[in-house]
Amino acid sequence: MADVGLFIGWGAPVRGREAKGLDVFNEAVGFYGKCQEDGRVASFDAVLLEPHGGDLAGFFLLRGSTEQIGSLRSSEDFLQLMTRAGLIVEGLGVVGAFHGESLGQQIGTYQQAIGELG
Repeated sequence: MADVGLFIGWGAPVRGREAKGLDVFNEAVGFYGKCQEDGRVASFDAVLLEPHGGDLAGFFLLRGSTEQIGSLRSSEDFLQLMTRAGLIVEGLGVVGAFHGESLGQQIGTYQQAIGELG
């Protein structure tokens, strides 16, 4: 079940490295597509944002089971891709995400903490 996700966001390309940034973006799309074909993730979305004055220029949202996302996140090929991306874009961030059933569980955890802490 695709109950968790991985949010991979980035800012502007490093000045003078814009062409390389596009190359690494295309590399990432191919990599995540292959991961989906191979069953390493359930699905993914690639999103580019319109200029808005903020720090976030785009993101990938990968979806999968806890096991799929955990395994991918610690894999050598994913870590190599993140290293390459980190040299090309500003503000690369990789953050676990909750959706589906895991979102409800996370909300429950939050509500419990509110109840305990007042």
